Amino acid sequence: MKHSINWFEIPTRDMDKAVSFYEKTLGLTFKREVFGGEPHAVFPHEQGIVAGALVSATRLTPGTTGVLIYLDAPDGVKACLARAKAAGAKEIAPHMAIGEHGFMAIIADLDGNQIGLHSMTD
Repeated sequence: MKHSINWFEIPTRDMDKAVSFYEKTLGLTFKREVFGGEPHAVFPHEQGIVAGALVSATRLTPGTTGVLIYLDAPDGVKACLARAKAAGAKEIAPHMAIGEHGFMAIIADLDGNQIGLHSMTD
């Protein structure tokens, strides 16, 4: 099955802080790489699955405008939202049920990027 998204990039001004924030929030470990001379911290993923990275590049500008992506909240939105806030995130949209589509919340990360959290479990 094809995915609508092949790759995503979340811009950051401070790679170390961004990696620490997302690792704490999602309970993941990122792999650091350099592609095209730009530092990347790649989200863990399996072959053939949509993936992405935190990227420190002058061509990208962190902020509250632009594309909004939703990251999987592996142990539920409430738990990820709590960890995100403890790691310094600002809550933009609170934890809420979205019917048959599960649960979601939106945060602003340390660079001001709006990031959605989504899970089928509370």
